[in-house]
Amino acid sequence: MADHNDLGAWGEEQARDFLVGKGYAILDTNARFGKNELDIVARHHDRIVFVEVKTRTDDEYDPLDAIDSKKISHLCRAAEAYVTAYNIPQPVQFDVIVVIGEPGKESRVTHYPDAFMPPLSRF
Repeated sequence: MADHNDLGAWGEEQARDFLVGKGYAILDTNARFGKNELDIVARHHDRIVFVEVKTRTDDEYDPLDAIDSKKISHLCRAAEAYVTAYNIPQPVQFDVIVVIGEPGKESRVTHYPDAFMPPLSRF
């Protein structure tokens, strides 16, 4: 596995641990629907939460810049496929978690709940 894949897997683990600590129940990870992937699917209170995780070794560049309209479109398509496949009746939300750090060193996790609304979707 490439170094960036190792870093991404580590960041997703950090994000899952963070969410569990905040009372989220992890339902699925790395759920693929065609070319689209959902990093984390969780339940929190009465909602299903689709979480996109961005991991960087430093904060030189804002990882949120990677959440552009194209990425949002892919996430929404994957979320709609997930909701349909599993007949999910609950309301949904889209969160973003940014992890800055690397394995073996101190890391910083920043959670952006309800980070964006899906554009013109059935949600």
